[in-house]
Amino acid sequence: METILSSHSLHPILNPKASISKNLLLPSQQPRPASLFLSKPITCTLKKPTSQSVKPSLAEPRNWFVHAQQGLAALAISLALNFSPVLYTGNAIASEFDVINEGPPKESYVVDDANVLSRVTKSDLKRLLSDLESRKNFHINFITVRKLTSKADAFEYADQVLERWYPTLEEGSNKGIVVLVTSQKEGAVTGGPAFVQAVGENILDATVTENLPVLATEEKYNEAVYSSAKRLVAAIDGLPDPGGPQVKDNKRESNFKSREETEEKRGQFSLVVGGLLVIAFVVPMAQYYAYVSKK
Repeated sequence: METILSSHSLHPILNPKASISKNLLLPSQQPRPASLFLSKPITCTLKKPTSQSVKPSLAEPRNWFVHAQQGLAALAISLALNFSPVLYTGNAIASEFDVINEGPPKESYVVDDANVLSRVTKSDLKRLLSDLESRKNFHINFITVRKLTSKADAFEYADQVLERWYPTLEEGSNKGIVVLVTSQKEGAVTGGPAFVQAVGENILDATVTENLPVLATEEKYNEAVYSSAKRLVAAIDGLPDPGGPQVKDNKRESNFKSREETEEKRGQFSLVVGGLLVIAFVVPMAQYYAYVSKK
């Protein structure tokens, strides 16, 4: 960019020395300019300075404090992931309510919400219970849940399922409900009047007290469900009771010593401790006596 400037029209800032020298002279001593403008203008070329992008290096050396902060942050995240409570999904929290709201299964006789039954068991149950329904017109549903939060025990929950699935007497008279709660290792059997009369109170009580809890305690859930089904079907068909599993005696041998053994061990221990004390005192004294006698 070219600009035409006069020598006297330049601002004093551009020529500080001339300005200062003029100010120091008296008015009478200051020379008067011959003309306000020079005949030949001064042409100067001002170049706009290129702005160089100065990028200061911001990389600072990492010190021990930065590393310590990163280590503490990583440790906090690890502890939060390891010790924070597990957040269950809606299906896991409200599984028992989902079973009630979804209604009875249409293509099978099993609602395995606890996911403990194998494919073979489900297939065997379908074959056994469909045959019973075709011959005797009795329908039995098996339900497995992980835990109960709405009811006190499996019996109340089984009654609630029966009422919701079959609200009228005509619908629920020949229906049976078998519930197995895996976390509590307990079960319940309920049904309509016709079902209860066909099975009998003795078989109902035996199934609840033998098949379901005993095998569930051993985590044999497939056997617990299928053996209960066979027992109920046999009762409806009027066949002999196949019986339930035998309760195993889990009595363990005691690891505690008897009083006589304790006294015997105590005497031996006293002899050993006394011998060690004698050795600890006598041997150093004998060594010292031998050392002094040589001198």
